[in-house]
Amino acid sequence: IVANAALSFGRAYLNNYKNIIIAVIAAGMFGLKMNPVIVILSAALLGLMLYNKLSSPIITGQKGDTPSAKPFLLLLLASAIGFVLLFFVNHKVFSLAILMARIDLFAFGGGFASVPLMFHEIVEVRSWMDSSTFLNGIALGQVTPGPIVITSTFVGYLLYGPLGGIIATISMFLPSFLIVVGITPYFERLSASPYFNKAINGILSSFVGLLLTVTVRFALNIPWDIPRILLAAAAFAALLFKIDIIWVVLIGTAISAIIL
Repeated sequence: IVANAALSFGRAYLNNYKNIIIAVIAAGMFGLKMNPVIVILSAALLGLMLYNKLSSPIITGQKGDTPSAKPFLLLLLASAIGFVLLFFVNHKVFSLAILMARIDLFAFGGGFASVPLMFHEIVEVRSWMDSSTFLNGIALGQVTPGPIVITSTFVGYLLYGPLGGIIATISMFLPSFLIVVGITPYFERLSASPYFNKAINGILSSFVGLLLTVTVRFALNIPWDIPRILLAAAAFAALLFKIDIIWVVLIGTAISAIIL
């Protein structure tokens, strides 16, 4: 599943040698266990430096009435109050909430972009769980409704029970929601900026390298044998042929229960 996500990102964004260079650099930096946030910011800087101009903007705006920024300010204030209250009520859950919000804040390009960030912070930095358990969370998230970032619910629940699961889920979606609400009044101006589009293009290219590195790390933590190799190859092939991921996971789970 993660390998297919890396391939999908690669097909979408590695359409010239500059994007490939950024992806390779990102993979190397993350392979050396550098903080993925630093990798992402470096990719944005490389995008600004390498691209003269883009053939078409990553984001295109549409003209229309400019909405008020008041809803964003009210939501931001309510979120800040919520985090402050959580800090005093349960500091450990507050730390989890801040971590999930930070992961979502840098997970550009879709849900799978959050996987390298979560893996780095939860498995490598904080050792809250091992890589096999984290893989279980990804698999469980794929057989339930919602995007892959629902893995945050799994992490929060394992750490702090139902409260942790709820807070982790809300915190994972909160930054994206606030950004959408906050950026709308300025969307047309921002989407027309060549600097913004260069930085975003660099960031999206870097996630190919990040996902590739995570794929390798997950693979190294699997006790490979013939049945597992065949199962992984079959799942990868099924996703290449556009079979819905829910069927890949369900059928893979059933086969695993029988032969592994």
